[in-house]
Amino acid sequence: MLTLASERTGRCMTYGEQCGSSLPGWLFVWGVGVGGVACVVALAAPAVRVRRAALSAQLLAECVALMVILSYA
Repeated sequence: MLTLASERTGRCMTYGEQCGSSLPGWLFVWGVGVGGVACVVALAAPAVRVRRAALSAQLLAECVALMVILSYA
């Protein structure tokens, strides 16, 4: 939703201008990988400290993804 609210995306959807740039594909691959591994560890780890660390890593990955999306918007 935040990406669609940006000026560049609004111009692209309304006038067809500035539609050329997009996010790098490798960023999505690494983001999905880190998020998936952290999710599995958070759900399957027996120790509370490990689950907390995995949850923190997953939240950090989400924040980084959000900042990258906003910077390319």
